Amino acid sequence: MIHLPGQSPDLDAHSLRVVRAVHESGSITAAAAALGYSQPAVSQHLKRLEQRLGLAVIERVGRGVRLTEAGLVLSRHALTVATALDAAEGEIAELQGLRAGLVRLVAFPSASATLVPSLLAQMKERYSQISITYLEAEPPEAVAAVRDNRADLAITFSYPGDRVDPHRESAQGLRVATMQRDEMMLVLPVGHPLGDGVAPVDLRALADENWVAGCPRCRGHLLDLCDRRGFAPRISYETDNVAAVFGLVEAGIGVALLPALAIESVGRRSGVSIRATTGRDHRTLHAVTAAGAEGVPALAAALHALVAIASPGPTL
Repeated sequence: MIHLPGQSPDLDAHSLRVVRAVHESGSITAAAAALGYSQPAVSQHLKRLEQRLGLAVIERVGRGVRLTEAGLVLSRHALTVATALDAAEGEIAELQGLRAGLVRLVAFPSASATLVPSLLAQMKERYSQISITYLEAEPPEAVAAVRDNRADLAITFSYPGDRVDPHRESAQGLRVATMQRDEMMLVLPVGHPLGDGVAPVDLRALADENWVAGCPRCRGHLLDLCDRRGFAPRISYETDNVAAVFGLVEAGIGVALLPALAIESVGRRSGVSIRATTGRDHRTLHAVTAAGAEGVPALAAALHALVAIASPGPTL
């Protein structure tokens, strides 16, 4: 059947999923594998969809395919439709006693040793029939995973004034819920002149120190804080491994600034002192989901458990 002007497009959720799979994989063969179908079945489904719409959905590019403008429109709406269907299925499951469900979780590394184990344990105890998968990723990749329907719930963080905060443009259309502050703490070697006492430390007092910091993308907050205090930190050692940071500081190699959650993930060491900063510097933890995802009972249960676990944050 050819779609005529003035007729409403004949769309269905399954077609949107197929188009989305082609968009994400870049080929019909890969899309078929991801969906669990044969390649001819997917090709025939796309052909019938194009006949119903009267528009091409895909076009050949070399040995692969790409979506046409019409295909991109369908793919863009696929996540919203899939979420709505999951919500409907979830409500039915809730009526059945929440005996089934799947939550695909993604979170940053220091949450892997703190928030995530607590969340998984609580969900297993209260909702043993809900399946949860977990992937570790930094916030930009985690937000992208939710946006691309590769994850249902992302635990992320952001820093005040971060110019590349993934919760801005890349999270448009998603639900970003703020959970808690995660205080930034100074990590100093025992015996450091500023290591004793309980009063917060002004970063300017450490302007002449050697600093241990993360990769160029991860050290932006430290650079910003020091810049606002009138100096540029001398970063002599680079590592994103929190345990390695502690080892370097404990050996008297340098000083560092770490979130409380990251410190909690490795535990305290006798050779380091943990001090707050005078600016009460912090980052904020978020829970990111698709819009309307709170209507999916399994996901709503995970969100409720996560918020309870995340607040209050670690006290150091």
